This record gives sequence, C-alpha cells and structure tokens, in this order.
Amino acid sequence: MEKILVIQNKRIGDVLIASILANNLKTIFPNSHITYFVYDYTSGVLLHNPNIDRVIEANDKELKKLSVLWKTIRQIRREKYDIILDPYAKFQSRMMCLFSGASKRVGFKRANKKLKLPYYTSAVSYVEKSTMNCGKALEDRVHMLDSVFGLPSADPKYRLYLTKEEKNYHRIDHLKRPVIMLGILGSNASKSLPIEYIAEIVDFIASSYDASLLFNYAPNQRAEAEKIYALCQYKKDIHLDIYEDSIRGFITLMNQCDLLVANEGGSVHIAKALDRPTFTIYSPFIEKSHWNSFEDGSLHDSIHLKEERPELFEGYSREERKAIENDPETMYQQLTPELILKRLAPFLEHHFKKVES
Repeated sequence: MEKILVIQNKRIGDVLIASILANNLKTIFPNSHITYFVYDYTSGVLLHNPNIDRVIEANDKELKKLSVLWKTIRQIRREKYDIILDPYAKFQSRMMCLFSGASKRVGFKRANKKLKLPYYTSAVSYVEKSTMNCGKALEDRVHMLDSVFGLPSADPKYRLYLTKEEKNYHRIDHLKRPVIMLGILGSNASKSLPIEYIAEIVDFIASSYDASLLFNYAPNQRAEAEKIYALCQYKKDIHLDIYEDSIRGFITLMNQCDLLVANEGGSVHIAKALDRPTFTIYSPFIEKSHWNSFEDGSLHDSIHLKEERPELFEGYSREERKAIENDPETMYQQLTPELILKRLAPFLEHHFKKVES
C-alpha cells in the first residue's frame, strides 16, 4: 500500500482544484492511503471525499514560524510517506519535501529554471499552453500525474461530496425562484471590485429579474457587505439575513441556489463543483486561462478586463501582473459596470426570464 501525501497549503479554490490529484491517484494506486496537508480554513472542501483518507490541518500564520515549520517537517518525516506531491511548490512545502525522506517527491518548477536544492526526485514543468477545457491550473495537475506515473484516462473534474443531511438543506425553501448567489467581495481587497460598481451590478440584477438575491463574503467582510447593501437601490429581494459563515455551510447553501455571480475565487470553484451556472469577474492581475475551468460561454462564463481593453495589457508579463496585484485600483476603475453588464446580461438572459418592463 503506497502512503501518499499531497501538500496544498493555499486558499480554498486551490485546495478544491488539488483534490483531483487524489481522485486520479486512486485509479493509479487503488490501494493507496492518501493524506492532504492543508490550511485549517480550507479543509471543508475535502470533507467526505472518498479518495482522501486523512486530512492534516495547519494554521497558516503559525506555519510561517520556522520553529513550527521544523516541527511539521519532523512530523512528516516520522510518517514515512512513499510519495509526496507538491502542487503549490513554495518555500514551506519544498522544505517539507526535501526533508521528508520520501523516495518519490514530485513538484513543479518553472521551465528553464534550476532548483537550488533537490527538493523533488521528479521536478515537473508547467504546461506551456492549456489544451483542455478545464483550464491550465487543472491541466497542470493532470500533467504532473501523467508525466511521472502515467495516466491513461485523466479526470480533471473536481467534485464536492455532500451528506444526505446537507442535501436536505431547507433554509431557503421559502424564497421565490430563482435564487442567485452574489459573491460581492473577493478574498481580499486586490480581488474585489469598487463597492459602487458592485452595488450597480446588484441593482441591475434585482431590477431585471424577479429573483431572490443572497450575498456571499468572508465573515470578516460583514461591514463591507453592509456598505454595499446600503448603496443598493433595490433592496426588497436581497436577503442579507441568509448567510453561512463556514465552508460546509456555504456549500450546502450554494447547492440549493440556481446560479452564482462572483469575483474569481473559491466560491466560483465550489459552484462549479456543484454543477451550478457561474459568471466570474476576474481580477485584472489574474491570468484567466489558468483558472477558467470548464468555461463554455453557456453554463459558465466570465469577463476579464484584458478581453475588453487589451491595450491596457501590452506585454502583461509575470512581473507586470505582480505590479497590478500590488496596486489594482487603477485597473479596477477601468472594469466598469457597463463593461461587465455587456457580458453578464446575455448570460443571465440565457438562464432566466427577464422581468417585463
């Protein structure tokens, strides 16, 4: 029995995407025991996955302390893993790999870049260009497995597994349909539209469709959510009181909703895993082709400023994307509600009947 560890100490969407490693590894090593090492606030997306046997949770702030990292490395070494996969490939995870004692250590490296230390026994380059409709991030992970172990039949679809009780969630049964979930804020300020723009988009949806609207945001963003609500003119069908403050709570709630409109992030990947239609608003510094999993213009669609104003992105190197991430406000001002609604309005009309004017 192969003892396998997947290290994915990053955010919710990244962890959900990384779950396809376990799903595919079980076809290669059917008798394996698979453990995931993730941040504690992300583990909910792995719950009940039949291909994951164990989850180790870490606190992200604590793990940055060298003493805690070294203690974690010793713990991993004691576990005597046969195979370690590192799709995140950052300092913490590389050090865990280097000192793990595992005979097979697989991780990413950038093309034409030599690693300073032998972190991995198999250093895999990212694919140069996506050729699958699952998006580059998922294709990279499929490529990781295929290049090292061979993967005759790849499954790039990530999934969520709900209990019978979670499927029988009744909190929004009384709401009129459709129920549209709105991811009004990104995971941080650099992934969030100006709140005036968000309110304008919410008002368009509320005035154009006879629908119930819910807000999704992180628990620590409540004050910002209330500011957006205060700016909205059409409040009647916004149900600010219906909210879930945990990952599993959001999953059960989203499973009962009809569609998601949101900034790019974990909520989008959760909705896709539940096969709910999604419209994604990408941050200007995000490389859309990496994260636009399964977008077909019908079930899943999106907008990126680069598509609408390509002259703003001449060059668009990795360094330039970093500069935009550090100061995204100027670019976000260019991603106006008018531009977004040009793409969003037809998407909503495809799914719902518009209110007669």
